[in-house]
Amino acid sequence: MKPHDALRRKLLKDTAWASGLMLMSPLMAGARSIESTNKEKALNIAPGRIKFGVVNINHGHIYGMVEAVTRGGGEMVAVYAKEPDLLNNFHKRYPNCKIAKSEQEILEDTSIQLVLSSGIPDQRAPLGIRVMQHGKDYLTDKPGAITLEEFAQVKKVQKETKRIYMIMYSERLENKATMKASDLIKQGAIGKVIQTVNLAPHRMSINSRPDWFFDKKRYGGILTDIGSHQFDQYLYFTGTTKAEVLLAQTGNVHYPQYPHFEDFGDVMLSGNGGTGYIRVDWFTPDGLDTWGDGRLTILGTDGYIEVRKNTDIASGNKGGNHLYLVNQKEMVHMDCNKESLPFGPLFVDDIINRTETAMPQADCFLATELALIAQKKARPMTLKK
Repeated sequence: MKPHDALRRKLLKDTAWASGLMLMSPLMAGARSIESTNKEKALNIAPGRIKFGVVNINHGHIYGMVEAVTRGGGEMVAVYAKEPDLLNNFHKRYPNCKIAKSEQEILEDTSIQLVLSSGIPDQRAPLGIRVMQHGKDYLTDKPGAITLEEFAQVKKVQKETKRIYMIMYSERLENKATMKASDLIKQGAIGKVIQTVNLAPHRMSINSRPDWFFDKKRYGGILTDIGSHQFDQYLYFTGTTKAEVLLAQTGNVHYPQYPHFEDFGDVMLSGNGGTGYIRVDWFTPDGLDTWGDGRLTILGTDGYIEVRKNTDIASGNKGGNHLYLVNQKEMVHMDCNKESLPFGPLFVDDIINRTETAMPQADCFLATELALIAQKKARPMTLKK
């Protein structure tokens, strides 16, 4: 790693606090600022290792999912969607992809090994079950299920068919600074992890949202939806395999015109690997330069890491993928934008070799199960008007 010229910044007057838990200041006086790696590693692999299709594209996350699998050597051969406008936009970006006449055409194509979907959340689990029953693996946008009942059916069919049911937790799997945090923790940079704190604000962009976005019966609730990313990170960084939801609450604070919508939620967790706190909301202000100032703080016995995923406000650092490390030896800021993203290649390897290197199936399922349990247990928020 090659240090930049010495950079020093003023210590912020105020220490950031969130839900009673202290977060790091943007760049502490005296901290080193470096690139986490000198040269970005190209992980693009020649297409044709597997063929995959896409069914339902109701969320823009599908584009990142396609790019990840393509990086791993996947070749997209067909797409199906009911909505002409969504399909036209997708086909403009991927003009060589065949437009299928039906879902069934893709499911019955024996050359296709994997199906991707970012359909409306209440359609994702039923589709995944059909995909697995047709002998194919499945990669779905989060949430991968919106009720415990349908999730039980997903697990049953996955066990019967031995197919992969993968959920794209992109806030970890497709964020370079978060993946760098994983490397540092494996190297012992902060000792044993004790706790994770996930803050995941999102921008509402109300005029761009379809009707289903505001209907809890269709998207599952805020903890089920955007909370699922955070449960995944809690499990991954603490190494937790058994966990309990100690407290959960959700509410609709600001959008009474959408009575079936939730704009805030938080959760406290305890597990055999560590504790966790999660806050999710739809209150990103328009003044921010990105859709959400997502942050992950990982506390260890010998230090802590803060990941600033999408932006690094008031620091002078451009864009996202910034990581701050404080341990017994030093304070370091790392620009992680040249890190590689291994999920796509590993996932394609798993499809070919029937392995679990990208993410164990049990871990994938446990993150969703905890989100669903928290959503079900959540008590309603009551704020004074």
